[in-house]
Amino acid sequence: MSNAQQKKYLVTGGAGYVGSVVAAHLLEAGHRVTVLDDLSTGHRAGVPEGAEFIEGRIQDAAKWLDPSYDGVLHFAAFSQVGESVVNPEKYWVNNVGGTTELLAAMRDAGVRTLVFSSTAATYGEPDQVPITEDLPTAPTNPYGASKLAVDHMISGECAAHGLAAVSLRYFNVAGAYGAYGERHDPESHLIPLVLQVAQGKREAISVFGDDYATPDGTCVRDYIHVADLADAHLLALGAASPGEHLICNLGNGNGFSVREVIETVRQVTGHPIPEIAAPRRGGDPAVLVASAERAKERLGWRPTRADLAGIVADAWEFAQRRESQ
Repeated sequence: MSNAQQKKYLVTGGAGYVGSVVAAHLLEAGHRVTVLDDLSTGHRAGVPEGAEFIEGRIQDAAKWLDPSYDGVLHFAAFSQVGESVVNPEKYWVNNVGGTTELLAAMRDAGVRTLVFSSTAATYGEPDQVPITEDLPTAPTNPYGASKLAVDHMISGECAAHGLAAVSLRYFNVAGAYGAYGERHDPESHLIPLVLQVAQGKREAISVFGDDYATPDGTCVRDYIHVADLADAHLLALGAASPGEHLICNLGNGNGFSVREVIETVRQVTGHPIPEIAAPRRGGDPAVLVASAERAKERLGWRPTRADLAGIVADAWEFAQRRESQ
């Protein structure tokens, strides 16, 4: 890539799961990358080699953001739904307050392109699937509400100040990309939890409800490979248009049940996975599946790693790699 094509990006939260994979993809595309992360939930080992690393908070982004940057990719958010219910103020202060400071820093530095890591949690419990971007937003927890508030802030910034922004609303992100994968503590995502059973770190996997109106009675979710997700972020940088806030769902458009995930882990790992029947959890819709038609039309994005066994295999390879380190 020539110097004229090479660009410089700030990746907030780039030591986390999705942020680290996106940072790695940016570097592979020939761009310069600065990762800003306070390591409260991210990991220093997640920062890709070749990226400049700043240990700091997004509230202080003005210290480092300057006109040399071509854009910001914003992943720095707390994302535990349960925690947000018992400690909502943490989510308002960081996710909303921190983004307010970040947008001000971008405005002051003249950095006019933003890709925001949003979430399907902004929709709450929609009564229609697949979920499209024009459905009502009705988050059921402070985490989803904080992300929706940021989306509203970005819309205002675009209209008033000409920001070019794309919000990407993910469904269930899974898999790994080489040395970059899920390191959540505590872990709340299904695939790594089931893999912990295969590793002997957990005795069994709890199945929360087996009487839903689905083919096998368990919840159905849309799983998207983290590398496909990263591809969408790079495409979003090129699709961002001054004064427009584009919102796109990202998902495979196919759903897999909890029991299908568990059986796939059995097949991929060769380990038995004991199940424990547990009561339904409040707020768990039976089916959440995305329509990604807008992302296909506006970003030119197509998921290429939609096979569940492949997603699980990549996550399993990463889990074993961590175990051996």
